[in-house]
Amino acid sequence: MAGFGLPNFGQITEAFKKAQQIQQDAQKLQEELDSIEIQGSNEDGRVNVWLSGNQKPLRVSIDDSVFKENKEFLETAFLTAIQVAHENSTTNMKNKMQELTGGLNLNLPGIKDES
Repeated sequence: MAGFGLPNFGQITEAFKKAQQIQQDAQKLQEELDSIEIQGSNEDGRVNVWLSGNQKPLRVSIDDSVFKENKEFLETAFLTAIQVAHENSTTNMKNKMQELTGGLNLNLPGIKDES
């Protein structure tokens, strides 16, 4: 009785299998993103910030010469390094999610399509 425009049972089963596979792959991706380190630097490379693939702050490296600069330079250098690291991490996560979903547009929270 698949008459009323409903998919047959085989199609439903296949859809559930695909959903389960995506869920398993998403868990693997989460673990992979946790282990990735993504770097961001200010323009002259003297301030560096590392984030995980999930945007968790990991560490900071500061060249000694930065401490001779004024407060405004320091604030800008740190902000720039953080912004670059975040952008790199977000782009990496978006690319990994597109690989996982086969390019499906799932409109996931926190991942904006800026194209």
